Amino acid sequence: MSRGVKPPPDAQPLWLGLVMENARFLECLAADYERIRAVAPGNLDRLVPSCPEWTVADLVQHVGAVYLHKVATMRAGAIPSPWPPAGLNDEEPVALLDRAYAELIEEFARHAPEDFSPTWYDPDQTVGFWIRRMAQETVIHRLDAELAADLPVAPIPDDLAIDGIDELLKIFVAYDAKKYPEDYAEVLSASPGWSYTINSAGVEWLIGTSPGSFSVGGGPGMTVPDFSNTDVKISGTPTAVLRWAWNRETPGETSTVTIEGPADLTEFRRCVTIATQ
Repeated sequence: MSRGVKPPPDAQPLWLGLVMENARFLECLAADYERIRAVAPGNLDRLVPSCPEWTVADLVQHVGAVYLHKVATMRAGAIPSPWPPAGLNDEEPVALLDRAYAELIEEFARHAPEDFSPTWYDPDQTVGFWIRRMAQETVIHRLDAELAADLPVAPIPDDLAIDGIDELLKIFVAYDAKKYPEDYAEVLSASPGWSYTINSAGVEWLIGTSPGSFSVGGGPGMTVPDFSNTDVKISGTPTAVLRWAWNRETPGETSTVTIEGPADLTEFRRCVTIATQ
């Protein structure tokens, strides 16, 4: 669906057609870790509306455990199993987060981004995959912490949000649906075939579903065919679309994402849920 044509450089925001640099991911990771670190104390007992079974303490512990899991993966050159190690869940959550973040950054510094590391995404078995993934993991859970604490959501940089939308659609949902079609059989086997376009800050994605298939074209630096009869058109700022796609909008607030078209979004939403569980 994507023809791989880049728009003229003078007609695009800086991130269009560019891959975010690893240094930029690390910069974003640091900022969002610091935000979680600032929000968590005093709010550890608050419930997380976007993760209903969690308190902020559970959320912070989860982020710390995720960091340490990636550290162990890069150190051993293998995904650790079983996980978590004994005693990890007994640590005080904020202390665990601090320790885990320090170890993660130290481990990233030991490697070049192109160094080998096993990942769950077969096409990319590098440390760089984890640098990107941890930046995106952290911004989503930073949103969770802010929502739980009833605090204003800090701005998400446009480049990080655009990359996050792209990662969710391609690396999570489309890849997962292709690798594990049995997990999507109930949702997609009887799909009538829907088409969705997502537009944000000049970047466009075309998503198509059909029996047994979830496909994505377009994204940063790419163009998609002009489908004027797309079933659903979704648009908004990068932050708004990222939060909508990850189901991290503020409860009770009117969405700033515009959705046009007759198609039911249930199929799309269920595929995202399966991929991100």
